[in-house]
Amino acid sequence: MKKILGITILTLVLFAGRPAMAQTGADLKNKTPEQRAQFQTEMMTSKLKLNTDQQTKVQAINLKYAQKMEPIIKGDAGRLQKFKQAKALLKDKDNELKAVFTADQFKQYQDFEAEMREKMKEKMGS
Repeated sequence: MKKILGITILTLVLFAGRPAMAQTGADLKNKTPEQRAQFQTEMMTSKLKLNTDQQTKVQAINLKYAQKMEPIIKGDAGRLQKFKQAKALLKDKDNELKAVFTADQFKQYQDFEAEMREKMKEKMGS
């Protein structure tokens, strides 16, 4: 159950593209915040076709929130508490990303996140 929680939180944290699915939650949990931020930025750049200026800003945002997420991922808090903390951080992160993305890019980002949440629900249900 703890592994599922870790994977769920990482899925919420990461904006992972289809190639990223090969990496497991455990693999990503063992990465540094810098590695996770770089991975997220690469996936967003590819999926959303970010320009150079956007990439720089998105990298900074991803790093900021990967660092803030680190104690949640590694912490001993209960599942519900971790989920609430992660959800609050992600809401703030989304607001910052919205200021960087075009309206179309932000819609694509939201659509992909919704798709990933559904896939996670299916995995947890089976």
